[in-house]
Amino acid sequence: MRKSLFIAVMLYMFSSNISSQTKTELEAIRTRTLEEISYVDNMLKSTAEQKNAGINALKILGNKVALRENVIMGMGEEIKLLNERIELNKIAIEMMEYDLIALKDDYSRAIINSYKSKKSNPEIIYILSAKDFNQGYKRLKYLQQVTKYRRNEAEIIAELKDRIEETKVSLEEDLAKIYDLKNKEEIQKGLLQSEQGRKQRMIRSLSSREKQLKKELDEKKKIAKRLENEIAKIIEAEKKKSLITNLTPEQRLIGENFLENKGRLPWPVERGIITNHFGVHQHPVLKYVTENNVGIEITSSGRTVARSVYKGEITAIFAISGANMTVIVSHGKFRSVYNNLVNVKIKTGDKVETKQELGEVFRNEGEEATCTMKFMIYEEKYLDPEQWIAKN
Repeated sequence: MRKSLFIAVMLYMFSSNISSQTKTELEAIRTRTLEEISYVDNMLKSTAEQKNAGINALKILGNKVALRENVIMGMGEEIKLLNERIELNKIAIEMMEYDLIALKDDYSRAIINSYKSKKSNPEIIYILSAKDFNQGYKRLKYLQQVTKYRRNEAEIIAELKDRIEETKVSLEEDLAKIYDLKNKEEIQKGLLQSEQGRKQRMIRSLSSREKQLKKELDEKKKIAKRLENEIAKIIEAEKKKSLITNLTPEQRLIGENFLENKGRLPWPVERGIITNHFGVHQHPVLKYVTENNVGIEITSSGRTVARSVYKGEITAIFAISGANMTVIVSHGKFRSVYNNLVNVKIKTGDKVETKQELGEVFRNEGEEATCTMKFMIYEEKYLDPEQWIAKN
């Protein structure tokens, strides 16, 4: 019986502590994601008319749909956790109630037997009837232990009653939370359906402008190629000057620290969303057309400052027709590249610190009043920046 009581209490504590911790984490993620949706929504406010929407607006909306799907998925996980905790608590209540009945029965029998024993053989007579002082002392200690045992049993019964009531309250609270979550989940599903519909309408609208989209994509590819060629020239010139192979001890240390911070580097802008990922991707509208991106594109709203993701040295600043200014920061053997900047605040040779302002991201007033920066990381080849910057 005591073993089952212990298991029941452990089940209650396990379900309360572990599930609560995981649920708290899920709630925190949900809150952050909803905040991100609100931020993205502000970007889309000026895109109410589908006919005015561009590819970037479609990508922003696609990002919002993905975030909404994550919220719904997270709510499903929360509901699953709560249901698991409810089942564990039901088992714990069942085991504790069984033990409570058994404890009460044992306690009742002990009290009845004690009463009968006192009636026929009072404790004082039991002690005085001992053969000698030593036996009398032992009988006294025995009676004290019996009294202590009964008191402990009474305390255990009272504590178990309290534990059962606490578990029942917790169970009712979890049921109420599930009801609330399911209502919120339905609201989110309705919003998702609306956003998916808007996305499809935007895709159909953009599909009617196929020639224009192909022309824009070809121009974007040409700009990207000019940018990559310029970067390649700068890297090659640095190699000839042994600026990459013969690093100073300080530069080596910066490079090592840069590598150690992989996955934890700050974003190159204070806030934004990734609207173009690294590598080869299917075009969001044009069928059988792919894009190959050697970096990522981060879209923000309003005035946006570009900042260095780690301390280093400015090794190049140059202009690309159609893509404004580009800044390259060296971090030992690594390079971080920031493209589509204006009002650049630094010059070649400057030492910069982590999060130091480099310039502003060019804001296109004609396209949803957003600004998009292309961000790259290079070390012998282009690396996926999403694997280096911290998760939002």
